Amino acid sequence: MRPLIWQDSTVLVTGGTGSFGRKFIELLLPLNPRKLVVFSRDELKQFEMQQTPIGRDPRLRYFIGDVRDQGRLERAFHGIDVVVHAAALKQVPACEYNPIEAVKTNIEGGKNVIEAALDQKVPRVLALSTDKAVNPVNLYGATKLVAEKLFVQANAYAGLDGTKFSSVRYGNVIGSRGSVVPLFQQQRASGRITITDERMTRFWLSLDQGVRFVMSCIEKMHGGEVFIPKIPSIRITDLAAAMAPGCAIDKIGIRPGEKLHELLIGEDESRSAVEFDDMYVIEPLHPWWSGTAWQDGKRTTASYSYSSETNPHFLTVEDLKKLAPEAP
Repeated sequence: MRPLIWQDSTVLVTGGTGSFGRKFIELLLPLNPRKLVVFSRDELKQFEMQQTPIGRDPRLRYFIGDVRDQGRLERAFHGIDVVVHAAALKQVPACEYNPIEAVKTNIEGGKNVIEAALDQKVPRVLALSTDKAVNPVNLYGATKLVAEKLFVQANAYAGLDGTKFSSVRYGNVIGSRGSVVPLFQQQRASGRITITDERMTRFWLSLDQGVRFVMSCIEKMHGGEVFIPKIPSIRITDLAAAMAPGCAIDKIGIRPGEKLHELLIGEDESRSAVEFDDMYVIEPLHPWWSGTAWQDGKRTTASYSYSSETNPHFLTVEDLKKLAPEAP
């Protein structure tokens, strides 16, 4: 498949006023798309975005709508070349307390995006996923796992010449909503911060890295893959030392739905994972998959897993001081 040419394309991002959507728009505009549609449900965030220099770009269009509303998605997707599906309920405690709402947005919303893209013949759709979808222990992760499966199998509905659907799965984004970084910034003024467990590790990447990786995957996708970037891990204690040096630490225990360590590839996925210098690709195990799209990669060994605990690349305290926003 020929790489996507961004120039003169029409692109829509669901959840377009979120941290990912705003950065995606910032990086895409210099590539000269014809039209860029911001699809989201919060009129205030859209208004605030329109007051910024980037948000006033004449190529931007603002659609108020919810991914729970397939009819509105149908209207918004008309004439679109690429959809990036970033809208989700992602706060773990909120999803645990409001499980049906999480299902409606993350699963039914994903289904609606698929149906609308098929009906409007959108050429490419890429959905954002999370490391919490691997062996999920919380509802957020479980809903994103289901969404991943939906976007893989949607390719069977599309046929060989229809819409291509893929997903990107990555870890914690520095400073995004739900990140511990804003919490540490808040707490350090008091001289005390809280961590759940000092053994905890997490995958870590910048927003810029995440968006650029998504854009490259859209250019490379054949439909059905789950793309996973090779990214560093952090120790929560190192992040605390970088963000709040000298502060006392209160250990409050692991919260419901939280893991000590995260996985980006589980052992049971290793038989369909292909490794490259900068990423892994999990190929779909379905009859419609050709099996030759990623043959230049290296097959991972049986029972391989990509864990934040055993990752060979960890960021140091000094690395984190440079990367984390507003570290002292």
